[in-house]
Amino acid sequence: MEIENVYRYLVGGYYGVSLMDEYPLKEFVLNDIEKYIREYIMENPIDDFDYEKEALMIKDSVSDRVKLQDALLVLNRMKGSMDLVFLIKRRLKELEKNNFTN
Repeated sequence: MEIENVYRYLVGGYYGVSLMDEYPLKEFVLNDIEKYIREYIMENPIDDFDYEKEALMIKDSVSDRVKLQDALLVLNRMKGSMDLVFLIKRRLKELEKNNFTN
C-alpha cells in the first residue's frame, strides 16, 4: 500500500473514532491515534505532500461509513480496544440498515 494511502486511512480512522460519542474513553484513543499518525509521518515522510490539506479533505468529504471502516483498520493495526471495535461495528450495521430503509 502506498504511504499516502496509509496516511489517508489513518486520518480517516481518527475522524471515525471521533464520531463515537458513546465511547467514554474516546479522547484517550484519539490521542493515541494522533501520536501514531505523527510517528508514521516521521518514519515515512512524503515529499511535496500537504498533510493538513489532505486531513481537512478527508474530514470534510469522506463519508462517515468510510471513516468508521478506517477506524476499524486503525484500531486493528494499533491493537486497540475491542469494546470500541464492537461499538463501531454496531454503528456501521445501523448505517447500513438505514441506507436500505431510505
